[in-house]
Amino acid sequence: MNILERYHAMEYGPAPEARNEADAWFAARDFGKALFIGGDWKAASGGKTFDTSEPSSGKLLAKVSDANAADIDAAVSAAAKALPKWSASTGYQRAKALYAIGRAMQRHQRLFAVLETIDNGKPIRESRDIDVPLAIRHFIHHAGWAQALDRDFPGHKSVGVVGQIIPWNFPLLMLAWKIAPALAAGCTVVLKPAEFTPLTAILFAEICERAGVPKGVVNIVQGGPEAGAAIVNHPGIQKIAFTGSSEVGKIIRKATAGSGKKLSLELGGKSAFIVFEDADLDSAVEGLVDGIWFNQGQVCCAGSRLLVQEGIADALIAKVKVRMSRLRVGSPLDKNTDIGPLVDLTQLDRVKGLIAEGARQGAVCWQPDATLPSSGYYHLPTLATGVSPANILAQEEVFGPVLATMTFRNTEEAIELANNTRYGLAASVWSENVNLALHVAPQLKAGVVWVNGTNMFDAACGFGGYRESGFGREGGREGMFEYLAAKLPLGPVIKPATSSAQPVEQADGVAIDRTAKLFIGGKQVRPDGNYSIAVATAKGKLAGEVGLGSRKDIRDAVSAARACKSWPEATAYNRSQVLYYLAENLSGRANEFAARLTELTGANAKAARDEVELSIERLFLYAGLADKFEGRVHQPPARAVTLALHEPVGVVGIVAPDNQPLLGFVSLVAPALAMGNTVIAVPSERYPLLATDLYQVIEYSDVPAGAINIVTGRSAELAGVLAKHDDVDGLWLFTDAETCAKAEADSIGNLKRVWSGNGRSLDWASEEAAGDALLRRAIEVKNVWVPYGD
Repeated sequence: MNILERYHAMEYGPAPEARNEADAWFAARDFGKALFIGGDWKAASGGKTFDTSEPSSGKLLAKVSDANAADIDAAVSAAAKALPKWSASTGYQRAKALYAIGRAMQRHQRLFAVLETIDNGKPIRESRDIDVPLAIRHFIHHAGWAQALDRDFPGHKSVGVVGQIIPWNFPLLMLAWKIAPALAAGCTVVLKPAEFTPLTAILFAEICERAGVPKGVVNIVQGGPEAGAAIVNHPGIQKIAFTGSSEVGKIIRKATAGSGKKLSLELGGKSAFIVFEDADLDSAVEGLVDGIWFNQGQVCCAGSRLLVQEGIADALIAKVKVRMSRLRVGSPLDKNTDIGPLVDLTQLDRVKGLIAEGARQGAVCWQPDATLPSSGYYHLPTLATGVSPANILAQEEVFGPVLATMTFRNTEEAIELANNTRYGLAASVWSENVNLALHVAPQLKAGVVWVNGTNMFDAACGFGGYRESGFGREGGREGMFEYLAAKLPLGPVIKPATSSAQPVEQADGVAIDRTAKLFIGGKQVRPDGNYSIAVATAKGKLAGEVGLGSRKDIRDAVSAARACKSWPEATAYNRSQVLYYLAENLSGRANEFAARLTELTGANAKAARDEVELSIERLFLYAGLADKFEGRVHQPPARAVTLALHEPVGVVGIVAPDNQPLLGFVSLVAPALAMGNTVIAVPSERYPLLATDLYQVIEYSDVPAGAINIVTGRSAELAGVLAKHDDVDGLWLFTDAETCAKAEADSIGNLKRVWSGNGRSLDWASEEAAGDALLRRAIEVKNVWVPYGD
């Protein structure tokens, strides 16, 4: 064929990436000693190895050391030994180490890319142009955070030894996301790569040696489930950072319950790719290719659900099919390849099984007419149409090159369909009307929203999910908080409540009997069970009775909180006014509340008055901060701005402590309300009358019905109900250690955000128990990417 004929045919010739340097690297390594512990290369103490194979051919690449619990213990010991000196080093010293890592990675950039492609199967263009440069960017970016810690995070210190477990879909990039902020914060690390993809982590450990990272600061342990479980359960680890499936994330959440370990989970997703009728369809199609067929769809934030407006559905689907037919499936080391193999045979079988089940449930699955390579774990890109919202392809994370398509009629239906998932990691919105796009973005239950784009990432911008996509953020300022700890002022150890069924001596006098009800949906209501419990004064006499809340009462309170749309949708200024008014009205009854405190707790008059005044001051504080604790605008190195929006967590359950019962209650409820959350509060079990006395104050302070609901009763029982309720998005607990641990374990149904005192209360009068520390727990950070320019 001559040049002119080739020009008219426009056929791609092979363009293979050379792998000779990678093969030389393989030949020079003893993978039987692949554990990097305390700066030394070691074999697994049990002598075991596991195989890692090349997805494009199925051929064995190496037999790699398989760590066991003893190896993890050695790695944790090395990290603990290195921690004091590393955390005490200056920010400049840590910055130099991070910068040295980044520069060394740049010098070996091509080797990293080729190894990643050989080990994972992703096309070399993706490894070379996206994964490796972005990994390097994270280390150089976080060198800056290392020096800025004292300025930007006053009062914080490193959380300690960190256990990190990463997946196989982005082996090097996930390593960078985890290790860079940890080192910047002064933490030491024990990291376990995925068994399918251990190679670039081994090369990274070699880079740490060359960059002069102190021994024990970074420990890389290859292994399987035994090694992962040993990391999660090790008592010498203060934080777990995990990226992987939601199912494993739930196991980790349950395993760490009650341990006091800090936890961040970046889990699965079922991201919506929403195309409105005014969108640039050609651009949307290219974005869709990147959104679902990038890395063969093995991406947690893959745009695997295409939601397209009815009027353009046929035209868009036709364009998508044409584009799919031009995707090149083949060797991942060929620079012209669009889609490489899946990572392993087990993953290929899983994808095939889900497609078959989706078809059985009514989906029409279409694939381009193409020939797959004769060896390797390849799968054709697949388009599923006629997909119902309940179809398995619309609900389950396939983690393969499969796109499920649905249509919508209007904006409201698009938002409803997009949010019809238990996940909440990412979404894409396509419209030439930026007003429409920015109207939709805040209503999507997703931690990242891309406008007219997809799969945009940067070290300066946070990434993470809502719902069962996990909690915590990676990247940016919010990602640094994950590896830092603030010293909160600890209060007394909370003892388990004793039974209140003991007889209480009748009070003197002939006052009219008053039994406090529950406060649900803006009304005082009787408890569903129609039981009440006695409340004693400090002298053991009857102060009154309160309703004994039950599971049904919590259910009613959650329904009322969920139905209250006006509070989260109110402007921050309006919420501020209501909280100021609440403080004003509490101030008008300060003497009454002080007297009640004295009666119930035995506090002297001055102490009681001080607690009331400080409670009023707290309301004033959060009223003032309601419109000041705001998000940020990031400027990543791309033609885009990223809006880091502060959004309410949602429905927050609060179990308040007995110590400083009025101040503790106000200090927890006020920041949650200030940020737009709706609240179900369980007040002090011992002194609930201080909360029930607030009913009237709330009623005439313009608080919308359902914004705050108060259910009195047994703290441990009600905490358990809140933990198991999947319509509760967050739970704050200051009760005994056993109740806290059980609630954390029970929270896995929807992976709600749980903040527990681990059996300790706080000194609520302390300045450290107020302000930003609590406001950060009351928000989700949503990053909305908005591109600009032609």
